[in-house]
Amino acid sequence: MGIGSLLPWNFFITAKPYWLYKFSNNTDHSSGEEQSSDLSNYFESYLAIASTVPSVVCLILNYVLVNRLSPNMRILSSLFVILLVFVITTVLVKVDVSDCRMGFFTGTLVSVAVVSGASNIFSGSMFGISGQFPMRISQALISGQAMGGTLSAVASIVDLAAANDVTNSALAYFLTADIFILLCIISYLLLPKLAYSRHYMLGSTHNNPGVMSEGGGAASAVPPLQPILQKTWVLGLSVFYVFFVSIMVFPAVSSGIQSVEKDSGNPWTTTYFVPLTSFLLYNFADFCGRQATAWLQVPGPTSRVLPALVLCRSIIVPLLMFCNYQPREHLHTVLFGHDVYPVVFNCLLGLSNGYLGTLPMIYGPKVVPRELAEATGVVMSFFLTLGLAAGSAFSVLLVHCI
Repeated sequence: MGIGSLLPWNFFITAKPYWLYKFSNNTDHSSGEEQSSDLSNYFESYLAIASTVPSVVCLILNYVLVNRLSPNMRILSSLFVILLVFVITTVLVKVDVSDCRMGFFTGTLVSVAVVSGASNIFSGSMFGISGQFPMRISQALISGQAMGGTLSAVASIVDLAAANDVTNSALAYFLTADIFILLCIISYLLLPKLAYSRHYMLGSTHNNPGVMSEGGGAASAVPPLQPILQKTWVLGLSVFYVFFVSIMVFPAVSSGIQSVEKDSGNPWTTTYFVPLTSFLLYNFADFCGRQATAWLQVPGPTSRVLPALVLCRSIIVPLLMFCNYQPREHLHTVLFGHDVYPVVFNCLLGLSNGYLGTLPMIYGPKVVPRELAEATGVVMSFFLTLGLAAGSAFSVLLVHCI
């Protein structure tokens, strides 16, 4: 379920060669060269905004509905919406949009907004449910999110290597996403049949009789926000800033960093450089950071060291800005003119995002009374998404400054 919660977003951002082809000024996909346009240069930044801003609204809605609609209704409806949009995206892969690029661009951003909103209702609901389980379940859910990013990056690289042109690669890529979403739906339908999950979910319902049962029932009031924020505001702000920094540079800046040996013609420094150094390395490092929280959970939920470490991540932003990002219009100086630098910096970005982003998320539902655990999971997801929304807005300015 963790893989499925962020997999749609990861499949959209990792398909960079396909979007470059669709939005470039050159429609000859057999040539392997794209003439850049404003649509392709700023697409990642627009994509981040379109995916995160609607998510804030959807998470507020999810918090209001947490005791009014059953988790089944919220989760299954969001998954079916995601599946529908991805099927449409898959169909459009082979459609020539050279005469209506702006229309396709707008439609793509609308699709991203819908998918992102549905994904956040899904992930927020899953975080809420995981708060009823032992802490290791929350950690597994968050690690699964990073695994979704790693799988999408691997799928992208495999498709690039196996397909003979960009559209065939994208078709196989989005079909893979369709299959994963179907598997996610099946997995959730099987969840209530497991005795382990029934034990914790039924126990939570008995402890909190105001929550609507699966079959319906009277809607209860919106969960109280003040006691949640009193316990979790530092953790929430930590989550906010972790993802604010990450989305500000990934993928808008990191995927624009090119190999200094690009003109050599070697496929490792041309075709595979960005998928490997930006997407695969970041997502794998993110997964490792999240997985590390299964064995090591320091600093603790009340430690001042946690927010201090979160603030220290800010240094990664200028480090990536002064790598070989292209094209450069304002900052002409490249301080880190070697291919090893983006590798190291993306690994640091991913590791710190995974570890420091996971700790507050798993601490949050555990520092409040159990009857508020589900609502707290949604609140923590709101802080996360708010950080993504703010970071995506700043990513546009960052790209423009470079």
